[in-house]
Amino acid sequence: MKSLVLAEKPSVAREIARVLKCPNKGKGFLEGDRYVVTWALGHLVTLAEPDDYDQSLKEWRMEDLPMLPGKMKLKVIRQTSQQYQAVKALMRRADIKDLIIATDAGREGELVARWIMAMAQWKKPFYRLWISSQTDAAIAEGFSKLQPGKAFDNLYDAAVCRAEADWLVGLNVTRTLTCKFNAQLNAGRVQTPTLAMMVQREAEIKNFKPKDYFTIRADFGAYYGDWRNSGGGRLYDIATAQAIAGRVSGQTGVIKEMKTESKQEPPPLAYDLTELQRDANRRLGWSAHKTLAVLQDLYEKHKLVTYPRTDSRYISSDIVPTLPARLAGMNRGPYEALIKPLLVQKLSPGKRLVDNSKVSDHHAIIPTEQALRLNSLDDEEKRLYDLIARRFVAVLYPPWRYEQTNLVTMVNGESFHSRGRLVTDPGWKAVQAASADNNEPDEERLPEQTLSAHRQGEAVKAQSCRIDKHKTKPPARYNEATLLTAMEHCGQWVEDEELRESIKGSGLGTPATRAEIIEKLIHASYIERHGKELTPTSKGIQLIGLVPEALRSPLLTASWEQRLADIAKGKAKKSAFIEDIRRDTTALVEAVKNSATTYRADNVSKSKCPQCGKFMLLVNGKRGRLLSCPDRACGYRQPEKENPYGHKGSNRATQKLISQYSDKEELGTNLGDLLKAALAKKQEEK
Repeated sequence: MKSLVLAEKPSVAREIARVLKCPNKGKGFLEGDRYVVTWALGHLVTLAEPDDYDQSLKEWRMEDLPMLPGKMKLKVIRQTSQQYQAVKALMRRADIKDLIIATDAGREGELVARWIMAMAQWKKPFYRLWISSQTDAAIAEGFSKLQPGKAFDNLYDAAVCRAEADWLVGLNVTRTLTCKFNAQLNAGRVQTPTLAMMVQREAEIKNFKPKDYFTIRADFGAYYGDWRNSGGGRLYDIATAQAIAGRVSGQTGVIKEMKTESKQEPPPLAYDLTELQRDANRRLGWSAHKTLAVLQDLYEKHKLVTYPRTDSRYISSDIVPTLPARLAGMNRGPYEALIKPLLVQKLSPGKRLVDNSKVSDHHAIIPTEQALRLNSLDDEEKRLYDLIARRFVAVLYPPWRYEQTNLVTMVNGESFHSRGRLVTDPGWKAVQAASADNNEPDEERLPEQTLSAHRQGEAVKAQSCRIDKHKTKPPARYNEATLLTAMEHCGQWVEDEELRESIKGSGLGTPATRAEIIEKLIHASYIERHGKELTPTSKGIQLIGLVPEALRSPLLTASWEQRLADIAKGKAKKSAFIEDIRRDTTALVEAVKNSATTYRADNVSKSKCPQCGKFMLLVNGKRGRLLSCPDRACGYRQPEKENPYGHKGSNRATQKLISQYSDKEELGTNLGDLLKAALAKKQEEK
């Protein structure tokens, strides 16, 4: 008898099969003496479409909404049905005694496997492989410590709740918006409040009125100081600034206060996915989506880093004995000099790295024990690995230590502040430079200078005073780094303090889904990239005015996400969550139906629909920009630039119509002309 191993991707299945010695290839599987390894292709099974419940729901009609099936059904995804049938056949083999789930060790990976099992009606025992890296040693150890499949029922319940909530809220609200405003509009429980935050920020920027203010800097020869009072260093009246400068310039003052303190700054925490995406955006200019794609290759293909889709920035105590092996594995090239002092001592990492209470499904992203071969990585993989490697080494280094001197100079009753710093131990900063991200304006920071030669009570002369003019700045537009932060910590947008506390630690989406949400908003033309900035479009701004207020607020979505986490931990019940989602869906649909707002498309092109004559809309398609008829009943689409007959960008029904009713050779290759002629000929036949 053999065990069937179900992986999520063919590439992972091949690696598992190699470790388990399964060399024999079959159709959709690899087989050995003890194991048969097969794979999904992402999801093979998904939730049924509305028309799978009732054919009449294929047509979008307001009177059919909300759609609330009594029990959600599953269906096989048509595009990957061949692989599903291969997996199903293996599940029904008489020599298969049990199943080992080896999909990604997380909520969505659990769903991939369990839906296949449910669809194929698996009744035999099953187990769970739960590993955080793809090295041979990790795979072998994981198979020696398989866990009972039932131990992950709560995780599966949370995954089902997430999927059903997205179906109920997303499909219903999207259909209601589309029917109500006769436009291609869609909404979702995560993407809509994310968009709402961006629209709110854009409104703040638009309504911002800049204001002039002034700062004063005095030159004391050996050092300089910036004017401060109890309200800070800003003066909004030039006459006041000039009067202060006039009283001070050329006058003798005294160092009234001088305080030197020994300070230290601990190393940054290890990376979770969101923090790595933020850092890659700040330092490399990468999108969150690109970071995850490159990271996935480092994890699966090169096996150099641990599981990517983690929300933890700590490791558990059982990982500590493996740290020397991980350092030895990466002890190559630019890292040798940094790792050398760590390998000659016993590693005793503290709470900055090791905290069992802050590790749930997976620990922080750190290097594996796999030997590093830099020449096997492309440039992008090297750059991302470098971020992870340096952060990992930095966490094991001592704090950055320095002596900080704060000095206050008084001249004619006016105080000028200076700050100096002397580094005594570079610590972790010798490994990793400080974050490039600093939102504090330059004029608000006291610059660093050497002050150690001075003493309290010393008389100094203000040789000159400089007045600098500045303007107050509006809040910055989001970039991917700051948007990821806002999604992760959305509680700051909740006014009620008690509610804000209740969702602390939750957020919009999960580390695994936030990059996808941003890409969906861009694809739907709700936001655009302008350099590093993300800006809401007119369509996005209008959509936020059309959706119900409850769906705009991060509160509802974040509370849902918190409840999903509680379900995964066994602290809440699936049935209660779904019941609330169904009730909320009904309320959201009714709110859209009763809305008195209007929508005006601003992406209208100058091209007319060849079928109905309406001016078409310019939209984003999977293969580029498309011209789409605004009338849903018509549904005509074509590439932005008319393609020759037979181009895969043209509508399939249109191609069939043209092939039946037009003479391509006679008319040339203009798609519009071909379609007009075909429609005319079809009309004549009628």
